[in-house]
Amino acid sequence: MQKLMIIMSALVIFGCAHAEPTAKSPENFNIESIGEGIYVHHGAHLDIDEGYKGDICNASFIVGSKGVAVVDTGGSLKVGQKLREAIRKVTPLPVLYVINTHVHPDHVYGNAAFLGDKPQFVGHEKLANAMQTREEQYTKLNARLLGEDAKGSDLVKPTVGVKNTLTLDLGDRKLVLTAHPVAHTNTDLSLIESKANTLFTGDLLFIERTPVVETDIKGLIAELEKFKTAEVKQVVPGHGPVTKNWLGAIGDAQRYLNALLNDIRASIKKGESMESAMSSAAASEKDKWVLFEVANRRNVNTIYPALEWE
Repeated sequence: MQKLMIIMSALVIFGCAHAEPTAKSPENFNIESIGEGIYVHHGAHLDIDEGYKGDICNASFIVGSKGVAVVDTGGSLKVGQKLREAIRKVTPLPVLYVINTHVHPDHVYGNAAFLGDKPQFVGHEKLANAMQTREEQYTKLNARLLGEDAKGSDLVKPTVGVKNTLTLDLGDRKLVLTAHPVAHTNTDLSLIESKANTLFTGDLLFIERTPVVETDIKGLIAELEKFKTAEVKQVVPGHGPVTKNWLGAIGDAQRYLNALLNDIRASIKKGESMESAMSSAAASEKDKWVLFEVANRRNVNTIYPALEWE
């Protein structure tokens, strides 16, 4: 059962539903400068049937006077290599840190591209164990989805674990990392960069793409609420465009999650089946998100059994 849940969770992240792609494959690896030495590659809102390619999440890097910090590395060695090539076009400075915002495979399998740089690999204190637990199933899933591109995409675990907060020094700028309670996963990490006042949320925040809940919807809503007090100018989500209207983006995500939570609770109270709830829960949000049909159904599949025991 645990292995089945890991597979289902991964399928939620990959988004198995037909949708128009919004970004290119790793061969066309575009980088957006968002100011003050921060660069973001936007992953595509793709589904498995159209070709996952390991490139669906946002992968970023921050250039300081001493070196570079990478925030998430994509879903394969190939994507990680493209990211590293993009960094080298911007700066010759060393890669000092590779930071993973959580365990999901689309965010971590590019780590292997940076082994030669000998950075510190940084993640939530529970990330190494979560990687170990999921490694066999993720490897099989990558082999099926990525084919040849799965080769060399080894799972590189963190060398530094964050229990509460940790500050990393890039010289002229600091990165303050925060380990979160159980929410999107049990390994969620966010960070705030000091020079451009930029918040990187990982998958605690989705923009455009339907938010995904693997672990605790109530915890996710609560962590989003905490972000509202952050003193930042812009936000880089785990998926979707960078935004300066980050309070609005958080509000959108909370609106969807609260609708989902309330509708599932109502279905349980009425004695409706989980299958019925999959068709009705958060229906008011259907036209507001990419990949809604599959992600919402799988969110219900995750949340419904947990709420039955409230």
